[in-house]
Amino acid sequence: MEKSIPMDAKKTQICRIFAASLRPFFQRLQCDMEKMQEIRLRVNSPLMVVYDHKETFVTWDGLLKKDADKAVIVSSSQIRETMEYISDYSLYAYEDEIRQGFITIQGGHRVGIAGKIVLEDGKIKNIKYISFINIRLSHQIQGCADPVMPLIKDGGTVYHTLIISPPRCGKTTLLRDIIRQISQSPDGINVGVVDERSEIAACYMGIPQNDVGIRTDVLDCCPKADGMMMLIRSMSPQVVAVDEVGSRKDLEAIEYVINCGCKLIATVHGSSVDDLRSRPVLRRLVEERLFERYVVLGDLSRAGCIGAVFDAFGCNLLRS
Repeated sequence: MEKSIPMDAKKTQICRIFAASLRPFFQRLQCDMEKMQEIRLRVNSPLMVVYDHKETFVTWDGLLKKDADKAVIVSSSQIRETMEYISDYSLYAYEDEIRQGFITIQGGHRVGIAGKIVLEDGKIKNIKYISFINIRLSHQIQGCADPVMPLIKDGGTVYHTLIISPPRCGKTTLLRDIIRQISQSPDGINVGVVDERSEIAACYMGIPQNDVGIRTDVLDCCPKADGMMMLIRSMSPQVVAVDEVGSRKDLEAIEYVINCGCKLIATVHGSSVDDLRSRPVLRRLVEERLFERYVVLGDLSRAGCIGAVFDAFGCNLLRS
């Protein structure tokens, strides 16, 4: 069952972050906001949206068209004004988020930004002349984890689980619902989430905008490897959840979590378990059987569509 804010409320929530001259085009749109995935503003380029997994353009009469010829052209002043609304007229207050290339706004929507990078001692200090904005709309699909829950959780026991998915197949959506269901379960399981890119809980001013359950603690905008260790030391989680592991440092933190007796649920970009074996860092995860369950996604048309669930020995549990 999908849970979301009312469609009119979501449209209002999104419209108010745009420059005043852009708002009427979105207000006139007759579309299902639950199918709206991305809104892209690029300086001197057509106003573009990803709707129902398809790229379309917003026209002057407020329609979605595949043809860019009649699309609204975004100006630099409109991008500047939009950034003022997004940051509540204080980009300085969002300097830490901007360094990472995104800002999370009310409702859990994530605003990606690009422009001229300002370096200091070889590290990113800021982004100025912001000329490109990508708004990724937050969608929760509660219940999407129902098919896998009996395979990754047995009573009060949670299995170490790795979700493998190509981009845009709903791995974060699935992870979020797994976290929620474990946290809400009558077994009273505490979950710690390291939300490096504010995509899982989508905290706004410290408050999760997405439902991640009543026993969940969140480290927002925290590097995964550091966050996993911090949670173990400070919040005593029984389950730790992270999104998009892959670095050598992540692997060391994963081993630390497992050796501390905590269960781990994570996601990784990939198409199959064999795909992980082809990558030096991730190969160890498979060969040493650090994970007890592998959930493989692979359908772009539906978020969180389960293709297979393997155990550590390669048996497809969906067929058993």
